[in-house]
Formats: sequence, C-alpha cells, structure tokens
Amino acid sequence: MENFKVTLDRIEEGIAVLLVRDEETVKINIPLFLLPPESREGDILDITIARNIKETEDAKERVSALLEKLKNKNKD
Repeated sequence: MENFKVTLDRIEEGIAVLLVRDEETVKINIPLFLLPPESREGDILDITIARNIKETEDAKERVSALLEKLKNKNKD
C-alpha cells in the first residue's frame, strides 16, 4: 500500500489539480467529486493507493471466459 500527501492546488471546471508534496512538481488531475465534499484549495489531503489482487484476478477470469466464448462461437 502506498500512502502520500497532496496539496489541493486549484479547482478548474470540476477537476481538482493536486500537487504531490514535498516537491510539488508532480501534478495529478482528478474529478472533484472523488474528493471529500468539504475539500478546499490549499487543503492537504492523504491519498492511499492499494493494489486489489482479488478483483484483478476476478477481472482476468471474466476476460478469459469471454475470450473463450468468442473462440468457441467462431468455431460453430
């Protein structure tokens, strides 16, 4: 799991522009509705990114099943 802090630099047309602290040279644009409703320009936010292995595997299985279905359909 990766956790880091960002500064809500500005809001432009429903997009929040976040600057990754400490250097604040990396910019992340994210839809404003994904932030807490009380977020304001200048706020420091904690961001956590975690890999979801279970959902990744489930998605791979669904895609494999669909591909297999398509292959079998073309054989008929």
